[in-house]
Amino acid sequence: MKHFFFFLSFVCLVNLSTAQEGIPVYQDYLMDNLYLLHPSMAGAANCGKVRATARQQWFDQEDAPNLQTLSFNTAIGQNSGIGAIVFNDKNGYHSQTGAYLSYAYHLQVGGGYEDLNRLSFGANVGLVQSRLDETSFDRTNFDPIITGVLVSDSYFNIDFGMSYLYKDFFVHATLKNPIFQNREIYSEGFESTNQLRYIVNAGYLIAPRKSDWQFEPSVLYQRTDRTKEQFVDLNAKAFYDLNEDTTLYMGLSYRQSFEGAEFQNGADIQQQNLSLLSPFIGAKFDSFTVGYTYSQQFGEVQFASGGFHQITLGIDFLCTKDRWSCNCPAVNL
Repeated sequence: MKHFFFFLSFVCLVNLSTAQEGIPVYQDYLMDNLYLLHPSMAGAANCGKVRATARQQWFDQEDAPNLQTLSFNTAIGQNSGIGAIVFNDKNGYHSQTGAYLSYAYHLQVGGGYEDLNRLSFGANVGLVQSRLDETSFDRTNFDPIITGVLVSDSYFNIDFGMSYLYKDFFVHATLKNPIFQNREIYSEGFESTNQLRYIVNAGYLIAPRKSDWQFEPSVLYQRTDRTKEQFVDLNAKAFYDLNEDTTLYMGLSYRQSFEGAEFQNGADIQQQNLSLLSPFIGAKFDSFTVGYTYSQQFGEVQFASGGFHQITLGIDFLCTKDRWSCNCPAVNL
């Protein structure tokens, strides 16, 4: 019975787990980690960045979904950036590991270099291995689909992204996995199981005069082509300059899906959409960054009452003395 519930949670949380091809989209991008989501942000800041994240769902459940990522990106000259990402994603019997290499080009479209007005283009090239561990499946009742072994399949794909940064305003658009790929680990024949995704997010930094506080409302929209799933994140983030070398940040993210899953409640058939509330807090001490995110799912149908925990650690390196005239904390460190 436990195996059945894990499979059910895998299906119901498809846009939060390994059903996605590549790295799942959580709230990592709000933890000074935009590059993990958008390849066009490779080398966009005035410092190189190393970021590590670890996410765990339902601590009280064995084999619950968990994700680890490690990324770095840095500028090469004034207009180019490079980066790399490795990740490990596991959900019960399903898992995937992969690596990406990135290149971005940053074009100044107006003003001088100190005036942030840049259009950036980036691309990832990645290799991902998916695995399905059937070694512990019950084979007493014959099922030709179950092999009883560890099944794996590897494939490559690419991502394309574009960013526009103008002073305290930003907008990013990324297309993930556009190349047809058939993962026969999940389906036979030549039907594509490729999870093409469209991601757009935008925001604006509000910096009151003579105040140590800054506020950043933002929104993210994502759509998965094959399954037609859509969700939106509504984010509110605040920064506080404790001193010259230390900045605290905190905020709240609300995720809402547009489609729901039907379930039976007594004699009634009801529908439940994914709703997720994620408070987060973090700090930047000189070149070091640390952050924590907690996510709580809402609705009558849940696998467990516990939430999802994520830790982010980071370090900046090769920082230049050039700074843009805006506040723009994503690039102006």
